[in-house]
Amino acid sequence: MDYTAALRFLDRHINLEATAGRIHGLSLESMEGLMQCMGDPQQDFRSIQVTGTNGKGSVSAITASLLQAAGLRVGVYASPHVDTIRERLRIDGKMISEEDFGELVGQIELFAQSAPVPPSYFELLTAAAFLWFANEAVDVAIVEVGLLGRFDATNVLNGEVAVITNIGRDHTDGQEGWRRAIAEEKAGIIEAHRPLVLGETSVDVLDLFVAENPEPLLTQGESFGVTATSPAVGGQAVDLWTKEGTHDEIFLGLFGDHQADNAALALATAESFLGSALEGEVVREGLAAVALPGRLEVAAALPLVILDGAHNPPAMRALVASVPEVFGGVRRTVVLGVLGPREPAEVVAELAALHPELVICCTAPSERAIDAEALARLVSAQGIDVEVVVDSHEAVRRALALSDEDDLVLVTGSFYVLSAARQVLAEAE
Repeated sequence: MDYTAALRFLDRHINLEATAGRIHGLSLESMEGLMQCMGDPQQDFRSIQVTGTNGKGSVSAITASLLQAAGLRVGVYASPHVDTIRERLRIDGKMISEEDFGELVGQIELFAQSAPVPPSYFELLTAAAFLWFANEAVDVAIVEVGLLGRFDATNVLNGEVAVITNIGRDHTDGQEGWRRAIAEEKAGIIEAHRPLVLGETSVDVLDLFVAENPEPLLTQGESFGVTATSPAVGGQAVDLWTKEGTHDEIFLGLFGDHQADNAALALATAESFLGSALEGEVVREGLAAVALPGRLEVAAALPLVILDGAHNPPAMRALVASVPEVFGGVRRTVVLGVLGPREPAEVVAELAALHPELVICCTAPSERAIDAEALARLVSAQGIDVEVVVDSHEAVRRALALSDEDDLVLVTGSFYVLSAARQVLAEAE
C-alpha cells in the first residue's frame, strides 16, 4: 500500500478524534482484539504513558530528548498532528517516511479484517505505531494518551512509568464532580507498583491516583520542581531539581514558565524510567535539543509571527502570561480559530488579558470548528476590535498585510489554524 492509499484507508474508518468528548463504548475490547490478531506487538517494547489536559505533548517531547541524549533509541506516538499524519509517529525525532507509513497501514488493513470488532481510525493508527516500534526495536516508546486514559486505545500498554500532567475541563460537560470523574479516568493508565510522575497535585483528586497503588508516587513540588528561570536567547535558563539531584543554569529551547515546569516533570520521568540520575551533560544536551512546533514557535520575523496551539483556557492563560514576558510590548494582532466542544467564551476571556489591537476570527479547517462569526461575537463582547475572515489562510494573510515590521502576529487556538499559517508563510518565502 502506498502513502495515499493508506490515508484513504484510514479515512474510511470512524475518526473518534472528530467527535472528542464521547467515549467509544467504554471498552478496550476492539483494540485488544486487534492487537491479539497482530500477536500483541505492544508487549515487545518498553513504554511510558503520558496523559493530561495540557502539556502532555511537551512532556513527551522533552522526555524523549533526554532519553535520546542518554543513548536510547526512542519512539514517540503523539496526537493530534498539524501538517501531516506522519508527525504522530517518530523515532529519535524523525517522522516515519511515507513509504514506511504506507507499508505499515497495509499490514494493519490485513489484521483489521480478522479483528472481532471493527476498529476505529485512532485504534488503527495506534496499532500501526505499536507495530512500527516493535519492528524497529526501540528501547522505549513514549505514548501520548488520545482521550482520558482508562479506555483509550493506547491503554493496551503496560507502561513502565505513568505520567499525568494535570486535570482540566477539556472534553467534559463541566457538570458537578467533573474533576474527580476526569481524574479517575486518567488514573486508569497507572500500573500498580510502578512509578507515577504527577504534575497534578490537587488534594481533591490525589486519593484517586493513590488508589491505583503506584510505587513510587512522585509529585511536583515534593519530588521534583523548578528553582529558578531566567530569559535566554531562543529560550530560557532553568534550575531544576529531582530526588536524584540538581541541575542549574540549563538552557531550555522553549519559552514560558509552564515549559520549565514541563521540563522538571520530564526529567523526573526519564530518571524514573532509567532508575537512576541523569548525568549533567546528558540533561544539558537533552534540554537544549528540544524543539516543539506550535508552542510559542517563532515562525517568521518582520513582522514577528508566533504560533501557539492554545486550544483551551489553561493553555491560553499560559500563552498570555508568556507573550509579554518573552516578546515585549509590541503591537499585537491575533488570528484565532477554535474547535469545539470546548469553552470558546473562556478561551476568549483569557485572550483578552493580552490586550491585542485586533483579533481576526476564522473558522478552523475542521468539522469541529467554532463558527468564525460566533467566535467574533465573543471577542467583541470583551471590548476588543475584531474582524471575521472565515478562511484560515486568508485570515493569516490579512494579519500579515495589516502588520508593520515591528509588530507581532499571534496565530493561536486550533493546531489546524497553525498549519494554515505555515502554508501561508511558506508561500511568502
